[in-house]
Amino acid sequence: MGKFIPCPLPCHSIKHLQDSNQSNQTLHSDSSSSSSNSSLTSQSSLPSVPSLTPHSQTLEPATAAAAAAHHLCLATLKGHTSYIFSLALAGKHLFSGASNGEIRVWDRNPHNFSSPQNYTVSEGYSAVKSIVVLNDDKLITAHHDHKIRVWKIDNSKIPQKYKLITTLPTVHDRCVKLFSAKNYVEIRRHKKCTWVHHVDTVSALALSNDGVFLYSVSWDRTLKVWRASDFKCVESIQNAHDDAINAVVLSGDGYVYTGSADKLIKVDYCLGEGGAAHMTVAGALRGHKKAILCLAVVSDLLCSGSADRTVRIWRERVWK
Repeated sequence: MGKFIPCPLPCHSIKHLQDSNQSNQTLHSDSSSSSSNSSLTSQSSLPSVPSLTPHSQTLEPATAAAAAAHHLCLATLKGHTSYIFSLALAGKHLFSGASNGEIRVWDRNPHNFSSPQNYTVSEGYSAVKSIVVLNDDKLITAHHDHKIRVWKIDNSKIPQKYKLITTLPTVHDRCVKLFSAKNYVEIRRHKKCTWVHHVDTVSALALSNDGVFLYSVSWDRTLKVWRASDFKCVESIQNAHDDAINAVVLSGDGYVYTGSADKLIKVDYCLGEGGAAHMTVAGALRGHKKAILCLAVVSDLLCSGSADRTVRIWRERVWK
């Protein structure tokens, strides 16, 4: 069990969150971590703001038209034959992943938007739910088949397929954990698996600001931390939420936010030392009425999108 630290956002105690977390949340790690009895916390988001859509009834027509005038569609990129689930920008390229497993790379040069150069770099695997780029030379993708795949980015010849470097968990990670009973967790009645595995769709990925750790979340309700240097799973929080986890983002000061179908945003903090990760639970944010589907961090603001058709904006409190 990870320890609790004060929530970085202005908040008040929610007793049932504390009880739920203490009974359900289990943390697996290659290193030990302490625990305390602090409660989980929650807060309301910032006040509602009007949409920038020109058809919004909350804006004067002149104001709405001015807002829309500042947004120009430069291009429509066509090439995929199935739903596009994920995007990532890195260097001179845009990467896109689709529901049929296809990954395409696009030239992001604005001068080429009229006829953008693009080609398929991978296909044949399951739906691509999330994409991140590590050190400009590795493409990491999360998939519906419970796997995370790492690809070698190579655009020296066009077109060409990317080489698959490894699949997470790695063969070494799986073998090391295989022979010890303490490495197994119950994933459903009468069925167990080693804690390094995701056992449902890997829904989202995020990299730490220094590129040392990769974070993954899944519909299996777990949050996992992988060391980017060798892709070893160094920590896993079982039952991090009470329902499927759909999103994960990191703030500039090291907080890890996860959004779930349980309508909560959990706040964790990762203390990285010597290639190990120590996750501590900081709190929880509530306010959405339905599942949280996506998250984004900009400066000290956290934005959350939900199936309740609202976007909430949360501001981190300045504290010492």
